[in-house]
Amino acid sequence: MKRARISPVLKNACIRGSKQAARIIFVCLTALAVANLSFAEETTFKVKLADAKGKQADANMTLSDNNKNLVVRVADRDAVTIPYDQLDKFSYEYTKKHPITQGAIVMVASLGAGAIVMLTKSKSHWLYIDFHEQSAPKSVVLRMDKNDYKNICAAVKTHTGKDVQGLEDDKAKKEKSKDKKKDK
Repeated sequence: MKRARISPVLKNACIRGSKQAARIIFVCLTALAVANLSFAEETTFKVKLADAKGKQADANMTLSDNNKNLVVRVADRDAVTIPYDQLDKFSYEYTKKHPITQGAIVMVASLGAGAIVMLTKSKSHWLYIDFHEQSAPKSVVLRMDKNDYKNICAAVKTHTGKDVQGLEDDKAKKEKSKDKKKDK
């Protein structure tokens, strides 16, 4: 059996191609490693901080792996700083309610507009953070945007290692409602 000869030009092209492929793979792996390291440092989300009176203020929630803490900032000042080891649990809640009070206020000016406001439903995603400072239990309530709540819950699990309670219940309810719609 004769062995086929490969021309020197073809041989050089194959060697150059494998070197280029190796460079491309190296660049891709380096980019992934850098992206992974940058994710592990700090993650910030826009939320609303609810106070005891029910009023909400725009805030930023930052999960910092470098400092091992969760920080909620309102207007460039730290409202709450919680070290990861003082976190007790995270709870998620999804609420729907009719804004009756706001509708009544609008109804004074315009009967039709007030009725429409009263009939609409406002939907909210809430994150309850239970923690302890020394021996005193405390909690923080954050309202999350409907587009960010899944990312926030995933980031909480990734950074703190704690599961968000109530999120599984929400998924099960959504699946049930989808099944009911399919049956109809």
